[in-house]
Order: sequence, then C-alpha cells, then structure tokens
Amino acid sequence: MTIQHAQVDIHNIDDEEGRQSVLTALYNITGVIEVALVQSGNAARVHYDDTQTSIHALTAAVSMVDYVTQPYPVDAPQNPKA
Repeated sequence: MTIQHAQVDIHNIDDEEGRQSVLTALYNITGVIEVALVQSGNAARVHYDDTQTSIHALTAAVSMVDYVTQPYPVDAPQNPKA
C-alpha cells in the first residue's frame, strides 16, 4: 500500500452544496483516506491508497458532480427514451 496525495480542481463548482457533493463523492471512493478543501474551496486535496483507486477515479468523481450540478436550460427537450 502506498499513500498518494493529489489535488483536484473544483473551481467550476461555486456553491457550498456543490463543494459538499464533491467531498461526498470523493469519500465514497474505496481507497480514499482523507479529503480537504484548499484554496478557498477551489480545489480538494485527497490522500488515497493507490492500490485501491487512482487519480482517474478522483477526477471522474469530481466531473460527475460538476455535471450533475450544472443548470439545465429551461427549453431543453425531454429525453425521448424515457
């Protein structure tokens, strides 16, 4: 087991609810040991076990939160397959 340290940008998420969602998403990844917001909430510092997860999983989790928190256009069409 090797503990790695990474910093993941979250500057595109600008509210407290979004930041908390990022923390939750990162903590839900197996192998993540510690997560802390840095730089006034514009990044997250993550300590993780590199035998259980990778930087790619961390960035994917943040990307998914960003995707979910993006506002949808009012005139967006409904999903035709729903």
